[in-house]
Amino acid sequence: MAYNITKLLSLVSLLLCLSFCTIGVVHARPPFACDPHNPITRGLKFCRVTVPIHVRVQDLIGRLTLQEKIRLLVNNAIAVPRLGIQGYEWWSEALHGVSNVGPGTRFGGAFPGATSFPQVITTAASFNESLWQEIGRVVSDEARAMYNGGMAGLTYWSPNVNIFRDPRWGRGQETPGEDPVLAAKYAARYVKGLQGDGAGNRLKVAACCKHYTAYDLDNWNGVNRFHFNARVSKQDLVDTYDVPFKACVVEGNVASVMCSYNQVNGKPTCADPDLLKGTIRGQWRLNGYIVSDCDSVGVLYDEQHYTRTPEEAAADAIKAGLDLDCGPFLAIHTEAAVRRGLVSQLEINWALANTMTVQMRLGMFDGEPSAHQYGNLGPRDVCTPAHQQLALEAARQGIVLLENRGRSLPLSTRRHRTVAVIGPNSDVTVTMIGNYAGVACGYTTPLQGIGRYTRTIHQAGCTDVHCNGNQLFGAAEAAARQADATVLVMGLDQSIEAEFVDRAGLLLPGHQQELVSRVARASRGPTILVLMSGGPIDVTFAKNDPRISAIIWVGYPGQAGGTAIADVLFGTTNPGGKLPMTWYPQNYVTHLPMTDMAMRADPARGYPGRTYRFYRGPVVFPFGLGLSYTTFAHNLAHGPTLVSVPLTSLKATANSTMLSKAVRVSHADCNALSPLDVHVDVKNTGSMDGTHTLLVFTSPPDGKWAASKQLVGFHKIHIAAGSEKRVRIAVHVCKHLSVVDRFGIRRIPLGEHKLQIGDLSHNVSLQTNLGEIKV
Repeated sequence: MAYNITKLLSLVSLLLCLSFCTIGVVHARPPFACDPHNPITRGLKFCRVTVPIHVRVQDLIGRLTLQEKIRLLVNNAIAVPRLGIQGYEWWSEALHGVSNVGPGTRFGGAFPGATSFPQVITTAASFNESLWQEIGRVVSDEARAMYNGGMAGLTYWSPNVNIFRDPRWGRGQETPGEDPVLAAKYAARYVKGLQGDGAGNRLKVAACCKHYTAYDLDNWNGVNRFHFNARVSKQDLVDTYDVPFKACVVEGNVASVMCSYNQVNGKPTCADPDLLKGTIRGQWRLNGYIVSDCDSVGVLYDEQHYTRTPEEAAADAIKAGLDLDCGPFLAIHTEAAVRRGLVSQLEINWALANTMTVQMRLGMFDGEPSAHQYGNLGPRDVCTPAHQQLALEAARQGIVLLENRGRSLPLSTRRHRTVAVIGPNSDVTVTMIGNYAGVACGYTTPLQGIGRYTRTIHQAGCTDVHCNGNQLFGAAEAAARQADATVLVMGLDQSIEAEFVDRAGLLLPGHQQELVSRVARASRGPTILVLMSGGPIDVTFAKNDPRISAIIWVGYPGQAGGTAIADVLFGTTNPGGKLPMTWYPQNYVTHLPMTDMAMRADPARGYPGRTYRFYRGPVVFPFGLGLSYTTFAHNLAHGPTLVSVPLTSLKATANSTMLSKAVRVSHADCNALSPLDVHVDVKNTGSMDGTHTLLVFTSPPDGKWAASKQLVGFHKIHIAAGSEKRVRIAVHVCKHLSVVDRFGIRRIPLGEHKLQIGDLSHNVSLQTNLGEIKV
């Protein structure tokens, strides 16, 4: 009897396990195409993995009807059941973590969320290239896992690498900042992280650099992105706006580029063959596809009235080099365009070849996904402890210490046993992940983070960041009077700055400034101002208020933002971030239209110029500022002072060189030039271990064509207190000491160039084998 009861209990346990133990188990997605169990596809050449991809693509295109081809030109591509091909949604996003903004990705079931890293502007402030690539690698792990579970695609329309030109731009938060070199390095490294090592021309996921080009206005003063014609000089296009996109393609080998809504010099970017076929695919040799921003093709017809008929719009876009339409326009109007002779099937075939090649590089036509390189990734690979730790580390590295009077920070758990935590962003969650985010694994708010160190008294002060009244200020002041220290967490959120929401000005919204000043007056201990925002804020009042002890910018710090903020406040983390954009005073934008795309200052018309490269006026905080709890000293150990630039042909270059006092880069023998080695010794002269970023700027000889200084590189090093490290800086003459003239031609100015490395300055004089030309 006892045996039978034991047997019965075992059977019940087995049945319960069969019923409940499968909850959360993910069944492998069926193959997208070329299912080995499908008799339809077994003999098809495009399914044979041993055949070269270009041959497989040609075979597949040759089997499609015109109607099928046209329905594959859009993001929600149709299934082709007769060839065993499923439908596919191309639009997924992964700006700083797998996102559900696009219809290609959803959360739920075994995938309730994904690791939400800091917003890009925050991560850029780390100036840490290896961190950017590692974040990309983790995001693509989670993306592949969700694809395997049937919850996501493999084509991610990220990153956004536009230049943060105007501080009011609502989408500046999505970008790596205002400097083209910084944005370029971020772009290449994040793309490499997402796409994998590229072995065998294969892709882990397909990244996409957007929005090409000169796109940095959404909705300002009655002008929106759908109707904006960006008038851009050839000089600014080459040496500013296009720089990150070129790096994406040439250095990152990105699988896609997205064209933007706006026009550039009178032509919609998605219908401009000079930009698409000529530059992206021709000059830069894109190995991938070009996609429109969503409904851009419709916009160029419906809103911009660029063509007389919708068929002409469809034909112009395809003939310009567009391969995929995010939106229905090409699916609706391309067949009529073919019938009218406006576009040929051959041109459609070229577009399909570009998209299908990417799908094949992703392995989507290789049969059973679970049998391939990333087929083992699943729910256990999403929101892992290691991934969440990386999100925390990224937030720590992106925090920037802007002001620290009398070394008020770090706070002490012994001396500051009670901390008042005040402000509309003091206990937020979703605000910390910014836009183009997904569902985070979990959150630690600033209040919760600080509460792990000490006792807290919390008052919001304002009901939200708009802070339309001061009714709650009295309670906030009372809290500050009771505490040993006060932390004000102020700033912005997506209701103030976002896609299609550009700011009107740079000041704190509503009554936030009044709250800060009143609380600072009431506080019996140090008052710390923490700013959460994507764009810069004019906090001149706080900078000039001696009662505000320290100012910290945290961007949008991601799911672990509260922990990172607290770690910096209490000195567990020594801050090492630096501003990736200039913080301007409010009067900078008062009479400056966002629509003026010129980078260079023009005193004749009272135009101040854009970014640290061209603007010379007063700032609240400069590009590259970032303080530490320790101090660093620099010493130049070695650096050349005179360099001869070899020319490829004296006859071809003599006149050009003599007239412009500069050598065309195309006329210099760059391969014969070794990098200039500059060695700098960096010593931590303080009492705390710290991470230090050496920013390397160059300044050319005087000339109207160039910025007065330009970031050319950066080096991040960790140095223990009292220790010293030597940093080798490689300066490439053709790349780092060249400038772009008004015709868009890159030249090497001859004469004396200045290298600025931290607080050091070193001069290098360039001459040619024609002899030195004094400038």
